[in-house]
Amino acid sequence: MAETIIIRVQSPEGVKRITATKRETAATFLKKVAKEFGFRNNGFSVYINRNRTGEITASPNKSLNLLKIKHGDMLFLFPSSPAGSSSENMETSLSQGTRPISVPQVVEDDIDQYLIKQDGKIYRNRDQQLCRHGPLGKCVHCVPLEPFDEDYLNHLEPPVKHMSFHAYIRKLTGGADKGKFVALENISCKIKSGCEGHPPWPEGICTKCQPSAITLNRQKYRHVDNIMFENHTIADRFLDFWRKTGNQHFGYLYGRYTEHKDIPLGIRAEVAAIYEPPQAKLGSNLIHNFCLSVFQKLKTVLRGPDNQVHFEGYQVSNQCMALVRDECLLPCRDAPELGYAKESSSEQYVPDVFYKDIDKFGNEITQLARPLPVEYLIIDITTTFPKDPVYTFSISQNPFPIENRDVLGETQDFHSLATYLSQNTSSVFLDIISDFHLLLFLVTNEVMPLRDSISLLLEAVRTRNEELAQTWKKSEQWATIEQLCSTVGVQLPGLQEYGAMGGSTHAATSSMWACQHCTFMNQPGTDHCEMCRLPRS
Repeated sequence: MAETIIIRVQSPEGVKRITATKRETAATFLKKVAKEFGFRNNGFSVYINRNRTGEITASPNKSLNLLKIKHGDMLFLFPSSPAGSSSENMETSLSQGTRPISVPQVVEDDIDQYLIKQDGKIYRNRDQQLCRHGPLGKCVHCVPLEPFDEDYLNHLEPPVKHMSFHAYIRKLTGGADKGKFVALENISCKIKSGCEGHPPWPEGICTKCQPSAITLNRQKYRHVDNIMFENHTIADRFLDFWRKTGNQHFGYLYGRYTEHKDIPLGIRAEVAAIYEPPQAKLGSNLIHNFCLSVFQKLKTVLRGPDNQVHFEGYQVSNQCMALVRDECLLPCRDAPELGYAKESSSEQYVPDVFYKDIDKFGNEITQLARPLPVEYLIIDITTTFPKDPVYTFSISQNPFPIENRDVLGETQDFHSLATYLSQNTSSVFLDIISDFHLLLFLVTNEVMPLRDSISLLLEAVRTRNEELAQTWKKSEQWATIEQLCSTVGVQLPGLQEYGAMGGSTHAATSSMWACQHCTFMNQPGTDHCEMCRLPRS
């Protein structure tokens, strides 16, 4: 009798064990897999490696032993199409109680797709004193290092405490087993649903549905290794709000991810602009603590003790994200350097959260996270500025007002747009129109939103193409914008020439007037705005 082996097959829905023999053909084994997972025909593919390499085909001539598949090996199953998209490829087996397999549609960032293809190794030159071999040989003193080598990272200037995320993945998938026994999973602090052996919480709970206790560990990696502002003006304009009001303020950072060449397989976040959303005043205290949210990978903080502003970056750990997502973590109002793990209530079960510390005798002790130092939840990230400033969005001497700063008397309306256009008389239209906050106003204003007709202009800004910008300038939408600006009493340069070529546009709208309160365009001969009912003057 052939030796029986058990093969583990991992799919998006979980892991199942398939019983087979070493002499069993690949075709017979794949039929067992299809039956176990509820497939019909060829609606799936099975690979030896997690990165979809080493596909096992339904060959009647190759055995599992020939494919070097051994007892306890992990194979990886990927459906050919999402669940429910093709009834011919996948079918549920209701008699066995199996569910359709759904494939999460994950689109990785371009930088992640680029780094995963890179070698990542740290190459070293031949040491003249320690290396005793020829120019083509290698020894322990000159052999390339792995990107996760801690000794190398610690000797960098400045030292790197956290390896990059892709270096961490290489560490997990390296070695003899190639990461065969590694399982990455999201931490869940919620009770698992579907447990029918007892009443729901708070009347009952069991070990099957109860989430495990969490012991906070300092994360060894970070998703982004450096934050770089393209120029000082971006941060300086943001800080103007604090300088004028003394109040806290936050914004969303917009930019791109690029390779950080100073750290093996590192990622740099290049900040091109800051969007300031509407926000309420949080008090008049002069806590110079500005929180800027960067993309979806990290956060950065600006602090100014003793009126000296400096930049600090940080990223929250995976454990912190899970605690916040499942509403298990609270801030301490009187101690911002501490957090607090919630206690279970009749409405929510919260697993115990612990962290490890060193007592006064030097012993490692486990503490309940009520409260806990936030150092266990955040990871430091360096924040820098380039030697040579870069300007994805143009910044003129008289920039367009920033959004949602009405408290400072800075408003975004057609009067401010007309003033901005009259003060910036550059012959290059792209330089005038490439202001980030101006583009945002053109898309979001209530009088003439250009959400559906601005794609050509955005492409011109992205590619720095003046010809495309000039093409968009001749559009009907921009002509309407110029007409609206002319009604607020500010004469735009070149508007009369445009009207001479395209018709007497200024005369057609000179009798209409724009409300100074809501910017609504009113018919001539009226003294009150038809929209807000406020007087004209």
